[in-house]
Amino acid sequence: MSSSKQSTVFASKAEARAWVWSILKARRVSRFPFPIEGRIPNFKGAEAAAQKLFEISAFQKARRLKINPDSPQRPVREMALKRGICVYMPTPRLRAGFIVLDPHRIPEPAYAEAARLSKADRWAVSVPLHRLPPLDAIVTGSVAVTRQGFRCGKGEGYGDLEYAWLRELGHPPVPVATTVHPLQIVDFFPPDPTDLPLNWIVTPEACYRVEAPPPPPTGIVWEWLREEDLQAMPVLQELKQLKTVPEDFRAGKTEQRR
Repeated sequence: MSSSKQSTVFASKAEARAWVWSILKARRVSRFPFPIEGRIPNFKGAEAAAQKLFEISAFQKARRLKINPDSPQRPVREMALKRGICVYMPTPRLRAGFIVLDPHRIPEPAYAEAARLSKADRWAVSVPLHRLPPLDAIVTGSVAVTRQGFRCGKGEGYGDLEYAWLRELGHPPVPVATTVHPLQIVDFFPPDPTDLPLNWIVTPEACYRVEAPPPPPTGIVWEWLREEDLQAMPVLQELKQLKTVPEDFRAGKTEQRR
């Protein structure tokens, strides 16, 4: 799956990230926004990878997807809207929870604009945590991934936290895919127990199914969060309060009753 012949076994996620950012630039397959360091890197072929993603049955049939807000997944968001799929997107650093882009409330000529993070606010609607409906699948961004279904993001842990957050709310595990350039597929880096596992790795050329993905997180490991994390993300305090709410009001069940 990896197109590089040199060793891609790394002692840490930081080393894997640094290698991926470096080789994407060296091979001239990275693209705006720059610099790519510190970001989920955009890559040539992101549109083709998005098309490949929707060849997967779980994504063909989806009606609600959680998709990350980064640039390489912009084509995924646009294609989802064109397919009539509601796109649930975390706000930057989770400061305001989630927003939803509902294609039935957006004029079709505006789908491309709505899929751009810089323009999404014009069309998005905020979704309180207790109104989040069950999701069909998740698309996440990655810096590096492995054949075993491990991924590392840009190092801030938000993708992992968002998934754990949904589990805390009572949402069941759902398929998780990422779209990447083949050079982002490496042989090994040491995973963490809270990592978001991958079921699918999608490149511009192919879809690779992870046959035995790691077990998904069952919830947030609260003791691992720093005080500054809680201060930066007030929604975490809201989540703690929601944990005391009766089960019928969790996982979007209030919305389903209407």
